[in-house]
Amino acid sequence: MALAFVTGASRGLGYEVAKALKARGDEVIGISKDPERAKKAGSELAIAFESMDCQQIPQVRSVSAELLAKYGTPEIMVLAHGVMSEKMAKTLRTNDAEWSRVLDINLNSVFTLVNSIGAAMAEARDGRVIVFSACLGRMSGPGNAGGVAPYRISKAGVNALVRNLAHETGHGARGFLVDAICPNHSRTDMGGPDAPRSAAEGAATAIWLATRQFIPGDKTGLLWEDQEVVPW
Repeated sequence: MALAFVTGASRGLGYEVAKALKARGDEVIGISKDPERAKKAGSELAIAFESMDCQQIPQVRSVSAELLAKYGTPEIMVLAHGVMSEKMAKTLRTNDAEWSRVLDINLNSVFTLVNSIGAAMAEARDGRVIVFSACLGRMSGPGNAGGVAPYRISKAGVNALVRNLAHETGHGARGFLVDAICPNHSRTDMGGPDAPRSAAEGAATAIWLATRQFIPGDKTGLLWEDQEVVPW
């Protein structure tokens, strides 16, 4: 049994990750901003929830320390929280508030969680960090096509953070793995009801990465989609 922290666990992709890990027998701690959603999801999944607003970076830092003190160092951390930027948020038309909102939630909070909780996991030499990114954050293909600039750029930052951290931690040789995943267009609050795949399908690769048996020399520090590496 592993201890797992899952952000965004009260709905959508994070909910599906928390559900799968709980079914596996792991101790899952859900993290959510919305107390009503957290209460409902906690009852359905029979897991504990802690409150965190990922837009408030000082709060993310303090809650991270509280999580470590209360529960100990997790073996699994899945960061499934995130927001889409406004549709007309092109680089030259985005205001400071919108830029900061999206970057704080999608990238800066990810850094803070990895910098605090991920550091403890790396020190323990036993950890898997999976961050929900997006193919729109690729530096090739659709990722550099323009539009929704804060979102695309925040996800490109996540991909770069994951790759850089994997280099810094020996690409899994020290027992610490870090990866990003593209869930593709899934039926969530963000993806909408007409998306082609279910939230469970969108979460499947994150669950696989969180639970796979890693052999030294296997791939990590990459962007994945449907258990395959996506060039970015």
